[in-house]
Amino acid sequence: MIRVGLGYDKHVLTEGRKLILGGVVIPYEKGEAGHSDGDVLLHAITDALLGAAGLGDIGSYFPPSDPQWKDADSAMLLKKCWQDVKKAGWSLGNLDCVIALEKPKFLPFRDQVRQSIADILEVSKDQIFVKAKTGEKLGDVGQSRAVEVWSVCLLEKL
Repeated sequence: MIRVGLGYDKHVLTEGRKLILGGVVIPYEKGEAGHSDGDVLLHAITDALLGAAGLGDIGSYFPPSDPQWKDADSAMLLKKCWQDVKKAGWSLGNLDCVIALEKPKFLPFRDQVRQSIADILEVSKDQIFVKAKTGEKLGDVGQSRAVEVWSVCLLEKL
């Protein structure tokens, strides 16, 4: 049996926060505003995996109204959800992600981010791919006011 999951997240970029993508701090003057550490990439991945497994979404696991998740490490949140997905008998075929971000350029960090995600999920780096697009100076992303991510995964169960 195979299932596909789709995850999406968007966060405002603001001064005074770190820009964290896939568990990697990217040097930039702004970072993601969010209840947790704001790692928009790991949030989208978490939703894709949970959705494919039929287990809910990141908000049902870690409600933003619950103060215990304030500034939480998104890698830890993803690990917890991934453990539940694996407990349900699923394994990862692959994960493909698109980051919409005007600045900074993502390409110099891609390999490090792919490896970070692979390490969190305890899978091979070749099962993970992440690419970036700009907003072509249009909208919230193009004006460097936000970052968006789409993530799709393929889960397999014997």
